[in-house]
Amino acid sequence: MYLQYYIEQLGFPNLPLFLPKYLKAPSLLRLKKIGYFCGMDYASKDIYDFSEYISRYDHSLSVCLIVYKLTKDKKMSLAGLFHDIGTPCFSHVVDYMNRDYERQESTEKYTEYCLKKDKYLIECLKEDNIDINDIINFKQYPIVDNDRPKVCADRIDGVILNGIGWTKNISKKDIKAIVQDMCVFKNEDNEDEIGFKSLDIAQKVLQENENIDSYCHSREDNYMMQFLAKITKLAISQKYISYEDLYFYNEEELFNLLKQKSNNEIRQLINQFQTQKKEEITEIEIPKIKVRNLKPLVNGLRIG
Repeated sequence: MYLQYYIEQLGFPNLPLFLPKYLKAPSLLRLKKIGYFCGMDYASKDIYDFSEYISRYDHSLSVCLIVYKLTKDKKMSLAGLFHDIGTPCFSHVVDYMNRDYERQESTEKYTEYCLKKDKYLIECLKEDNIDINDIINFKQYPIVDNDRPKVCADRIDGVILNGIGWTKNISKKDIKAIVQDMCVFKNEDNEDEIGFKSLDIAQKVLQENENIDSYCHSREDNYMMQFLAKITKLAISQKYISYEDLYFYNEEELFNLLKQKSNNEIRQLINQFQTQKKEEITEIEIPKIKVRNLKPLVNGLRIG
């Protein structure tokens, strides 16, 4: 499995001593059943053929390990580990439901609430004398998160995970090369930013990022994202679930609940979502969604 190989390249299972207890936090463990691909693990196999299941937990761990590998900074690494803690069921589908197509950040407002609700996590932070606000505000660390077209741990991990599971253009050789080539430079804003030592590695990342962007702008993906957003919105409007439930159920629980307890209309929509044929998707209006542009640093100089 490429995912396991990737995590191993980042240093697993030889984790830093402070980290294992945080991997037991209930709010983080929930993410093991929140898929990285926005609920599309449950969609029609005629449209999505993922090579393996990748969760938001996997993404959180790999972002954390990238940050630690490059910085050895405990607070920054934990901010990376918990940066997606407020991810709802179906992830960016909920941004589609909220009509936040372009930035896809409408769900991040629950990050603070989810972290402060996790009593186990709060005790771990107290033991390590870490202020929870240092973890909540992950955007204060440009290594964890920054604005496009810059590169950060969240963004480079997204390229690798999508390349492993969705486009299938990232090989084990590519994974090893990218992980070994990553380093930190000062950018034109005098901020730390992840970059690459080798032009060919940076170009491979750029090429794969463009592939992913084309997948995300495809007719099929937008149709299915909007279809699941429609199902979710309908389930909320008919009070089978609340909006807040999206942040505390996992996807398996939510899908089973909707299939068992909702009305015929919702169950029929779910059945169509799970059996949709690619050739039956005709022209649709694609909203102005996020453009995944990158201009990475190579030896401190911006390219792309």
